[in-house]
Amino acid sequence: MAFIVFVVRSTHVFEVVRNGVNRIDIDFSGKLGRDQMGVALDMLFSSATDVEHGRMLCRINDYDFPTLGAIGVELSRLPEAFRFIRKFDRVAVLVNKNWIKKASEIEGALIPGLEIKAFDLDEEAEAENWLES
Repeated sequence: MAFIVFVVRSTHVFEVVRNGVNRIDIDFSGKLGRDQMGVALDMLFSSATDVEHGRMLCRINDYDFPTLGAIGVELSRLPEAFRFIRKFDRVAVLVNKNWIKKASEIEGALIPGLEIKAFDLDEEAEAENWLES
């Protein structure tokens, strides 16, 4: 099952693909506004309804910080976000920005039972191996 949202004006892409029974792959680039964040969260949460001990691969390209409205939407849905993330044991983040790598790994250290490891965009094979180990 794949959910894809393309918005040409803001040049962002958010794609969620169910990649097996307990795996979700996310591709993201650009900047999310309030409306796009709501749609993205809906896609994300609904893609994991029956996931247990899941694995997630996140590819982040050309990241732009979300708008203030998008952050507000995300904060308003924190209880759902916590229920969603508890379905996963491991998350591999592929990204080319060091601050996002660090932030991802700090987030993993703060959430019990979740391992998050960041990789460079060109280290997808390593990320796949880590997710499966």
